[in-house]
Order: sequence, then C-alpha cells, then structure tokens
Amino acid sequence: MKCPDSSVLRCWWRIFTKHATNEPTIMQVLLAKLKADNKFYAVKVLQKKIILKKKEQKNIMAERNVLLKSLKHPFLVRLHYSFQTSEKLYFVLDYVNGGELFFHLQRERCFSEPRARFYAAEVASAVGYLHSLNIVYRDLKPENILLDSQGHVVLTDFGLCKEGVEPEGTTSTFCGTPEYLAPEILRKEAYDRTVDWWCLGAVLYEMIYSLPPFYSRDVGEMYDGILHKPLPLLPGKSEVVCSLLIGLLQKDPHRRLGAIADFLEIKNHPFFAPINWDDLYHKRITPPYNPNVRGPADTQHIDPEFTREMVPSSVSQTPEFNASTSSNNAFNGFSFAGTEDSFL
Repeated sequence: MKCPDSSVLRCWWRIFTKHATNEPTIMQVLLAKLKADNKFYAVKVLQKKIILKKKEQKNIMAERNVLLKSLKHPFLVRLHYSFQTSEKLYFVLDYVNGGELFFHLQRERCFSEPRARFYAAEVASAVGYLHSLNIVYRDLKPENILLDSQGHVVLTDFGLCKEGVEPEGTTSTFCGTPEYLAPEILRKEAYDRTVDWWCLGAVLYEMIYSLPPFYSRDVGEMYDGILHKPLPLLPGKSEVVCSLLIGLLQKDPHRRLGAIADFLEIKNHPFFAPINWDDLYHKRITPPYNPNVRGPADTQHIDPEFTREMVPSSVSQTPEFNASTSSNNAFNGFSFAGTEDSFL
C-alpha cells in the first residue's frame, strides 16, 4: 500500500477518550491506496510499545473482535485487514471522507429536526445491532460518527466497547468522554447497555441545541448538572423531540427509554414515526445532506490541522524500539483478512 498524498487523517479514533496531551501518540490514521486495485483505505497504525506501557492490549484486541462482528451492518465501519509487525499493529478500514458529525456541527452549530432525526435513526440502528451482539459501545459522540460520501452515518472507534454484556448484564469500568457520560458512570455504579441510549440522547441534544446537555467548561460543574440538575429544554422545539430527549436523558437508568426493550423502544418513539426502518437499513432514504465529495482524495471535510501532519519516514518501524517476544505474544490472533480481500 502507498500513501498518495502523505496525509495523516484524524477522520476517526481519538483513542481512549483522550484529547491533546503531551503523552506519546498511541496511533495515527493514514490515507492509503492499494496498488492492486487503486482503492483507498484508512490505515490505523498503533505502536505496541505504548499500548503495552499503558496496559491497553485487551482494549485493542476487543476493538479488533468488535470490528469483526460489525462487518454486516451498513452504519458500522468495516474492517478489511488487520496485521502486525514486530513494532506496530495495523487496522485497514473503510476510508470515509464525508467528515465527522463533529466537524459539521462546528460549522453549522445545529441541525434541523428532520436532519437530526435521520442521523439519530442511523446511529440508533448501529447501536441496536451492537447490543444484539451483547456489545456496549460506551463512547458515542459526534467525533466517532462519520458521514460517508453520500451522507450516511458510519460509526467508528470501538476501543471502549465492552463485549459479553447480556441484556440483564452490567459492567463497571469508568470510561467514556466527559460531556456524554451517563449519571450511573459518574456515580461509579455498575451500569448496563442503557448508557448508550443516554449518549444517543446527548448527541441528539447537541444536534438540536448546538451543545451537549449540561455542558460547562468547568468539568465539575458539568458533572453536577449531569447528576442533579433538570434537563434544560429551550423553547422552539417540537414536543416529540423534547419527549425523546427526556426519555433518553433520564437520570435513572431503570426508567430510561430503552431500559426494557432496548432498541425497539427507540424505534417506536413518535419522534421516529416518519422513519421507515427497513428503508433506512437498506439506505433507500436519501440523506438530508450530501457532502459533495469530489473523489476519494477529497479532504475538504477533514480538519486541515490533521491533513497537514507529516507521515513518519517508516510506518513499520519506530526509532529506539526493541521488539521482544512478549510484545509479539501479547497480540496473538490479531491478524485478519476478509474473504473478499486478498492482498495479505
């Protein structure tokens, strides 16, 4: 594979909910082209040394497993290959260049209710599918929601997913992104799959009102709002969207929309009455916004801060890295090649 324009794309994957820090970068995402067929892919490159230092190998293997399970859903990113060298791990995935939902929200501030409904429905379909596989996503936010070249949603970044959570099961790891954390996570209680419906509510709220619910630059104040304050619903919005937001952003997870019948409750809410879910799944509904992507190399919807970054001289070797048997053994079974893909 080769990098045609030496661009590093942040298209996806802000790893493990961390934003800009002074810590070594655990990964990069490269735009690459397969010489055999000239198709473009996104190659996520991760450094084993940093993964092992942070003790994140279980998360990486879980992400790989979830990617394999998500191959058959239209609104989840597809894994084509995964492989490793002595120093690095590689995920070769769909290249999606319609931009992050976050990018479009920053530019437009908020969306109309019909547009927000379309995105929320496609995201809910993807999350419901993950739940059907006993996977809790745990990091739903606009940065992890991409638009493809036609304007359909592509959910990415499975690094915080939790596998094996049965319908009545719980987990307890404190993780996620501050603006979108459910109250039960902040209370450090055991939580279930309804945390994803809280996050959907937070994303929908942001699409409608331009900021996440309870948002504050003071994180402590924001957490206090998530835990204790009533949901602020400004005038000018429809009763059905307010009803859905109240249901999804219910502080008591047992009373939250989705607590009983999961995705079915979301589908049946009146806000989604205009949606034909079968047509949605098969992409027979025209998206409300077309990114007008001019071709695979078009990066107009990617933040220039990231497309200007330099690609390292070698994407397979890291300076001052000494491979060890333990670093190789830590990722046994990582490699994968899809049945339709054959370059490995």
